[in-house]
Amino acid sequence: MKNRIGMYPIILIVGGLLCFAGCSSKKEQSPVPVSPENPAAIGQPESLESQATTIMEGRTTGPMLPVYFDFDDFSIRSDQRPRIALNADYLKDNAEIKIRVEGNCDQKGTLEYNLALGEKRALSAKKFLVHLGISADRITTVSFGEEKILLHGHDEMVRAQNRRDDFVVE
Repeated sequence: MKNRIGMYPIILIVGGLLCFAGCSSKKEQSPVPVSPENPAAIGQPESLESQATTIMEGRTTGPMLPVYFDFDDFSIRSDQRPRIALNADYLKDNAEIKIRVEGNCDQKGTLEYNLALGEKRALSAKKFLVHLGISADRITTVSFGEEKILLHGHDEMVRAQNRRDDFVVE
């Protein structure tokens, strides 16, 4: 018992030395301040001009935009109508282009239900485009349901990004 008690101070001293031996005595370097006087710290300037034909949101071919839906709904929301109108204008200006409307869903619901909902969403967008003057024979539809989600996660922001129609040039 006496031998065990005599070992505690030695263990504490050795442990303390090991702890301090791991600490660095290097002086921390101050970062290079970013300012107009120090151009090397800022980096190269980038162009802010839009390159509309290469920008993609979702899986939609630019300059068209995807249309987003409310949970468990396939009607075109009023805040999404300008997006689908922009797509219709692009199609009117490019009469040779045919597109595929891809209906997508979040991960809530069964696979079968989401495939059906994705199809309703794609058909809803096609009907809206036809109403805006685009010929129905230029538009095909497909449903991916929850199979081609953009973002993985379980919060509402992620789910909202996955509830969409993509417009893809064929």
